[in-house]
Amino acid sequence: MDGQIVNNDVRMRDHGVEMYRGHNQEVCGLRWSPSGQQLASGGKDNLVHIWDRSSNSPTQWRHRFQDHTAAVKALAWCLFQKNLLASGGGTSDRCIKLWNTNTGACLNSVDTGSQVCSLLWNKNERELLNSHGFPHNQLILWKYPSMVKVAELSDHTSTVLYMSQSPDGRVVASADADETLKFWNVSGTSPVPKAAQEPFANFNYIR
Repeated sequence: MDGQIVNNDVRMRDHGVEMYRGHNQEVCGLRWSPSGQQLASGGKDNLVHIWDRSSNSPTQWRHRFQDHTAAVKALAWCLFQKNLLASGGGTSDRCIKLWNTNTGACLNSVDTGSQVCSLLWNKNERELLNSHGFPHNQLILWKYPSMVKVAELSDHTSTVLYMSQSPDGRVVASADADETLKFWNVSGTSPVPKAAQEPFANFNYIR
């Protein structure tokens, strides 16, 4: 892998409109900021880059973060605070780091004790949810900005690779390497009632 990032405009025939070069190994995480003005990239070179869409240089990142000691696949932009990015490192790193992408400052770093596979900011609370690989294979909910644990969810039996939040922010789906899909209520209230034949009528609860 050459570590290049290609920005595509799928409305155009020649859709490759920009190319960013900064990683020297495979890029394994990409997230646009809510404003669409900044792009965060994580790589197997243990680097996180912040790219500014207004920059005219494809090789000039706005910030390069070198604090992780393993591949960075997990990236999440905060939904309630501008220029706040969470990043998570792999097996030999195990840390969640919080960044101010305006100043480049690292605001916090938490050793989670396990590979960080994915990250989600709660749409309704000042909380950050992350999923883990070996040895815990769990989800952990953190209170922001203190990064105190709110809950540990340990129903998965293999690496929790992906998470996705419902549009209203009340339910999170998590998928693991054993092809198991679980649904969690993260709103603190009962889920919307489902018909009996619905396959996802039963939810696991965070609180």
